[in-house]
Amino acid sequence: MVYELFIGDYAYSSWSLRGWLLFRQLGIAPKVHLVDFNKTGVAEQLDSIAPARTVPAMRAPDGTIVWDSLAMAEELHSRHPDAGLWPNDPVARGLGRALAAEMHSGFTALRGECPMNLRTAYRDVTHSDATHTDIARIETIWSLARNRYADQGPWLLGQYSIADIAFAPVAARFAGYDVALSDTAQRYVDTHLADPWFRQWRTMGLTTGDTLPWYAKPFETKAWPGPAPLNATPVDAGPAVNAHCPFTGGAPTYFLEMDGRIYGFENKTCRDETALDPEAWPAFMALTTSS
Repeated sequence: MVYELFIGDYAYSSWSLRGWLLFRQLGIAPKVHLVDFNKTGVAEQLDSIAPARTVPAMRAPDGTIVWDSLAMAEELHSRHPDAGLWPNDPVARGLGRALAAEMHSGFTALRGECPMNLRTAYRDVTHSDATHTDIARIETIWSLARNRYADQGPWLLGQYSIADIAFAPVAARFAGYDVALSDTAQRYVDTHLADPWFRQWRTMGLTTGDTLPWYAKPFETKAWPGPAPLNATPVDAGPAVNAHCPFTGGAPTYFLEMDGRIYGFENKTCRDETALDPEAWPAFMALTTSS
């Protein structure tokens, strides 16, 4: 058996992003089940893994069902203690757990006013006093971690951990809702926006599902503030410079052009996600330097 991961809409489900990032950090590819937010009754769509009623949720290879992103994180850490979900250092791990737990239980004003929306970014957004209080608290605890572990890497505890997974959707909110931040906090947000795993998730959010109107806000929109993607364009036909899809290994039937060369993919999903942000996909970028 393999792990099974149950998630919601890529563009809007912040908790699902956390669940997916856990498996990326583990280097494990779970079987993904997508819950449709256009349908009523998320719990009903999870009947096969009751009593889970929300996303994300997972079924482990031994049949254990775990729901709630923080419970999933700790259970996966206990099953894969050497995978780096938490640092070995107990001092860093203790701080990381406090950060993740505060995110998990708090910042309700920010979460309510600024729901994650990876399809849209806004400018000149007005925030309530309660949301400003949440933002200030997040900046305080981010600065605490970054000042302590800046010499060990760009993430909260230096190296990527569950704490960063917990705050990835917050970085998306700050980027998407035009939040003015300190230099330290902005660098940390930019680290998330440039992260290939985050960029992969966002491309899936742009190609999968519908734009859900109830997430729209009455502000002027702007370009997504992450790294500008390389220019890649879907085309109708090859021949491709590669004989095998960089993701599936299958024969190319869909194509894109980048820098005057045509690359092939086995299916439309692989092609379209790659075209949106080629640098998000290391397997494709490796192909561009070797073919």
